[in-house]
Amino acid sequence: MSEAPVKPRIVAVVGPTASGKSELALDLAEALDGEIINADAMQLYRGMDIGTAKLPVAERRGVPHYLLDVLDVTEEASLAAYQRDARAARDEILARGKLPILVGGSGLYVRAVLDQLEIPPTDPRIRLRLEREGEKAGAEEMHRRLAEKDPAAAIAILPGNLRRIVRALEVIELTGRPFSATLPKPEYDVPAVQVGLDAPRDQLDDRIAARVVQMWRDGLVEETVRLVSEGLLDGKTAPRALGYAQVLRMLEGELDEVEAQVDTVNSTRKFARRQESWFRRDQRVTWLPYGAPDLRAQALAAITGTRSLTP
Repeated sequence: MSEAPVKPRIVAVVGPTASGKSELALDLAEALDGEIINADAMQLYRGMDIGTAKLPVAERRGVPHYLLDVLDVTEEASLAAYQRDARAARDEILARGKLPILVGGSGLYVRAVLDQLEIPPTDPRIRLRLEREGEKAGAEEMHRRLAEKDPAAAIAILPGNLRRIVRALEVIELTGRPFSATLPKPEYDVPAVQVGLDAPRDQLDDRIAARVVQMWRDGLVEETVRLVSEGLLDGKTAPRALGYAQVLRMLEGELDEVEAQVDTVNSTRKFARRQESWFRRDQRVTWLPYGAPDLRAQALAAITGTRSLTP
């Protein structure tokens, strides 16, 4: 006899930016009596709406959403705090007999909710010292240092990602263990199903370009100016968000408007490729064609199908 399916206690909708995750999550929430938990790190920030493609309240179809607009732009996003709050939201939703639906493209945030992941400790003094060393030595030199201490982590972290390099070095110094040992293993915390949206690269590139143009029309520049008045430049995480970072450079005179838009498109396309690469490594994701006319039905079949859904 085939193994009976285990009902998932959480569903995740993942994939690259601009692939249609929010719409599919809403469809699934309506079909499965679900509620949505945000897993986009930049949508945690209040006021960062246009540049993060955050769904306006009027377009959420009455479906409750969690972990949107929970941080000021001056605050630093914390994976540990997110894991705590997202799992609390998951458990609250389950306690009311609803289905939690996690949606977003921040890969490590998704894994922090789904998988058995213990967040390593942090020390602000060590972090500050390493950040200052990074400012002087540069990302390439810090990446070389990481490669000496933890080759596996150096492979997983891009040489230009100074923030993650610093974090890896901080964890190594604090714990005496390789940072790669702290990365999540594919072991679900509770029974889960992941569906990913697969978009051909040329079509995704076109969607990203169109989204950036629309963001400018919708007032991304004006939104950024307002956020500057609310302390955006004092933040560590928020000012680096795609779109906002380019507008800030434009306001400083480093880029003109066309250059800012082009850089936003190119940077977002690169980001989408990194997202896809991250999620493709997880063999538990069921990939679905983003533009399929029966996408909702395919996703429901993946979630309620006869195959085992246990870790």
